Amino acid sequence: MMRAAAHLGVGPEAFWRLSLKEWRMLTETSSAHAPLGRSEFERMAEAWPDD
Repeated sequence: MMRAAAHLGVGPEAFWRLSLKEWRMLTETSSAHAPLGRSEFERMAEAWPDD
């Protein structure tokens, strides 16, 4: 797990602070958590604008 964390750019201190849920999100390969598409991002930006 430490080797995988290092490969992801997660340092030792940050690694030990990760919750199990955070670790799973970092290492999950499912497309269920794919990055936001442009249209979804724009919709969210419109709903919650930075003022």
